Amino acid sequence: MNTREIIYELRTKNGLSQDELAEKVFVTRQAVSRWENGETVPNTETLKLLSNLFGVSINTLLGAPRQLFCQCCGMPLEDEIIGRNQDGTLNEDYCKWCYADGEYTYSDMDELIEVCIPHMVKEGFSEDQARAFMKEQLPKLDYWKRYEELSDNGEFEAFKKQLIDEINDLHIDGMPKVERLNALVGSYVNLAYPLPSGISAKFLDDNTTYLGTQLESEFGEHACSDRCFGVLANMDFILICTYSAAGENPELLLYKKR
Repeated sequence: MNTREIIYELRTKNGLSQDELAEKVFVTRQAVSRWENGETVPNTETLKLLSNLFGVSINTLLGAPRQLFCQCCGMPLEDEIIGRNQDGTLNEDYCKWCYADGEYTYSDMDELIEVCIPHMVKEGFSEDQARAFMKEQLPKLDYWKRYEELSDNGEFEAFKKQLIDEINDLHIDGMPKVERLNALVGSYVNLAYPLPSGISAKFLDDNTTYLGTQLESEFGEHACSDRCFGVLANMDFILICTYSAAGENPELLLYKKR
């Protein structure tokens, strides 16, 4: 589709009239009409407003002339997995796992490679092939080429270490020691936990990126061959749960404000 078709589709899908869309992006109704007739296209600043309003990339608004790739891990980017800047706008250079709320989540290339390998194995790579491919490709990506310029001098890694220490200090029965935390998107880990009142509740935002990990139970009350521990955290809270395969039968063990 081209820009005029995309704007029309997004406007009508969101139940907006031309007047209502014009008001939201500070233009006239006639300007919206000209976009949808293909007479003009929005300027750069208006494209940014439309991107933020509809939650799609500027690349999508322009008819996807470029194939976007995460400049940290190399993943092809669709609108649903693009990372966001601190002000909530989309950053078309990164995925949600590598960049969240203005923070780069990886500072160690080898750590990123180890996180990516299991996903690549599911796509048909062997572990050796996946590792060799990533070691060749990652240094070519903009984030790693500009790492000294873009890095935060270890502040985010220090924050992750602090979180790991806080989690391990909880001494959850049967839960192995947490060694590292990875970026996890809320929609993939937002389980509904049964509460004593009989209702089930979710505690996460599907669109937010958290830090977390999955651990096999070692021993004690929660030891069971088909159950794992799930650990999730950010600046505001620590959540620990257990669940069966594919997130079935989740049990909330702890939700602690930081």
